[in-house]
Amino acid sequence: MLTLWDLLPKKWKPPAPPEPPPRAPHPTPATASAPVRQRSNAPHAAPTMRDRYETMTRKLLTRHGVRVRKWRTSMSGVAWQVTYADGTISRLIEAPRPKGPMSAAVFLHEIGHHAIGFNVYKPRCLEELRAWEWALAEMERQGLNITDSVRKRMDDSLRYAVAKARRRGLKRLPTDLLPYATTSPRLVNSSLAVLISSIPSAV
Repeated sequence: MLTLWDLLPKKWKPPAPPEPPPRAPHPTPATASAPVRQRSNAPHAAPTMRDRYETMTRKLLTRHGVRVRKWRTSMSGVAWQVTYADGTISRLIEAPRPKGPMSAAVFLHEIGHHAIGFNVYKPRCLEELRAWEWALAEMERQGLNITDSVRKRMDDSLRYAVAKARRRGLKRLPTDLLPYATTSPRLVNSSLAVLISSIPSAV
């Protein structure tokens, strides 16, 4: 006589009981006290003055197509341009690398000559005035400190330029340069010192 078990397939096995869900691990002291890290929304550090000077230098050289022939260690500079036979122009300067108000002013003054253009303002001392005006205006635009020493440097430079133009025969001085028509005592003493040093000593 056949039973119910005889009718079932031989390989059939009863299903295994379901496994209980895993239990959450108990927090250990290390994990329980660990703070949750959150994304910081703090702003980046503000650029330093060195960063600002370097950025200004790079941008202005690129904007006006100027190449630095030499970085000077003294607070002096010169600007000039070379026109080649094919019409291309090479714009050059020598100036101190901007690291502070004075070096920045001298650098910007030389850039100013290229910005305003050569032989646009005549006489030459008027071009010097316009280049200085451009330099100080750019310092203000950049938010740089224009110190009393910078303003005095501009004043001395323009007085020297006017005196030089008059020695070369300038008869009529532009109105904008009248405030610089008198030579400061410091420049007179400096010129005398140079003159005396150039006189050969008696044998």
